[in-house]
Amino acid sequence: MFSTKGRYAIRVMIDLSEHEKDGLTPLKDIAARQDISKKYLEIIVKEMVAAGLITGVSGKGGGYQLTRRPEEYTIGEILEQLEGSLAPVACLEAGAASCPRAPFCKTLPMWSEYYELTRSFFYGKKLSDLLEAGTPTSAFDPMI
Repeated sequence: MFSTKGRYAIRVMIDLSEHEKDGLTPLKDIAARQDISKKYLEIIVKEMVAAGLITGVSGKGGGYQLTRRPEEYTIGEILEQLEGSLAPVACLEAGAASCPRAPFCKTLPMWSEYYELTRSFFYGKKLSDLLEAGTPTSAFDPMI
């Protein structure tokens, strides 16, 4: 399950994409449009800047903007920067020590398949895909 941090980061990225022609976007504007606490967004955007996903300028006339074009970001990249590894079990994480149970683990193939499906799904989706998706047609919005 993804936390609000990862989900809100995607919303921030979408918001910045939709307003990129306006130049730097003040955090208060993003917070208002997305109905997210500005204080909580400050924490999230700080991590996003540190990860190189966005840039920020302080002071009058400051704000945030994308470092790349929307089609150059994958949703997997954004989620992993904010949430950490998408691996469902520790032994599949990048750089994990070799598991002594791997040769006879009955569940490893299942976890590996799930991990590949998840990575393939999220790394196959670009930020620009979400911009083109438009408004959800049902009350269920998986991006909230």
